[in-house]
Amino acid sequence: MKILVVGTGGVGAAVAAVAQRRDFFERITFADLDPARPEELVALFDDPRFVAGQVDASDPTGVAALGRGADVVLNATDPRFNPVIFAAAFDSGCTYLDMAMTLSEPHPEEPYSKPGVKLGDAQFAEHERWQKAGLLALVGIGVEPGLSDVFARYAADHLFSEIDEVAVRDGANLVVEGYEFAPTFSIWTTIEECLNPPLVWERERGFFTTEPFSEPEVFDFPEGIGPVECVNVEHEEVVLVPREVDCKRVTFKYGLGQEFIDVLRTLHKLGLDSKEPVSVRGAEVAPRDMVAAALPDPATLGERMHGKTCAGTLVTGRSKDGEARSTYLYHVSDNEQTMREYGAQAVVLQTALNPVVALELLANGTWSGAGVLGPEAFDAVPFLDLLAEYGESHGQIELQP
Repeated sequence: MKILVVGTGGVGAAVAAVAQRRDFFERITFADLDPARPEELVALFDDPRFVAGQVDASDPTGVAALGRGADVVLNATDPRFNPVIFAAAFDSGCTYLDMAMTLSEPHPEEPYSKPGVKLGDAQFAEHERWQKAGLLALVGIGVEPGLSDVFARYAADHLFSEIDEVAVRDGANLVVEGYEFAPTFSIWTTIEECLNPPLVWERERGFFTTEPFSEPEVFDFPEGIGPVECVNVEHEEVVLVPREVDCKRVTFKYGLGQEFIDVLRTLHKLGLDSKEPVSVRGAEVAPRDMVAAALPDPATLGERMHGKTCAGTLVTGRSKDGEARSTYLYHVSDNEQTMREYGAQAVVLQTALNPVVALELLANGTWSGAGVLGPEAFDAVPFLDLLAEYGESHGQIELQP
């Protein structure tokens, strides 16, 4: 398998750290707008299977040209570049993977009750085209979305006879020393998902939206993280899970903390979350890009970070025996461990693990398909078994129904 990775930021670099331990691929080309970044990455690992390339992720012709030398295109950029890379992968006849789907657009009149354009709508609209071409686009195969959807599929197939709710819950106790405010993941993406109207799905009602940061609840996360207040946030699982998992309700809540929420609200009040360029002394700059440039690169914070992050899926309903059941399936990354073993901070490493596992399953034929599909469309057991082979354990906790 020959792989093109577009984007060599924190997650792209962590993909290299994970993949270099495996033997399922022939070559990985790491490409970025700045050629120095993939060159430094390739030099760091000194793996003859790694090659540096240069590409502008906003240039469909350039991405397609580079993709023609590959079997698979892995999109490790932020989701604003998804339409270009997604289309370029199709044009070059490649399998496509990403870790976040095409962006949403709020409903123009009733944004906090009705969805407008949902996450991934633009990609799922292309399903038949990809299917007829015999090509696979595996979308949302990070940790959330990604592993969280695998957990939902596993619960549906092996733990439950009837599911009331699939409730993805994400929390951490990570601390970054030396900064008053330092997000551990892309602030560009974090602003997008946290300030957009959160999406909820119910069988009887369909998709609907709420106010940002709505319906707070305290969730007790495992492995020493403890209680964290979680709030509704827009996320892909709410779109993906109902496509394949028979359930009554799907939600996503994120443990942000009041300080983080206050910062995001302030950015919104000041218009600093905008993606539309404004003129600054003759230069056109999007306020959100300026915010991202002013903050530290999350990929560089590993040495200053302490603590753990947890991604997991709480499933409630009836067990195979018909008894009330509530099970939390989860994966925890400890920053000390990920820095020691991979040289990558916990959040980006946890995200990067899952597309590499998926690539190996595709390479050996365990997973296959055509069209635009999410991870919940595939058998979860081989994925979880291979994740364990990578040395990554996943946990399962039974809660009071």
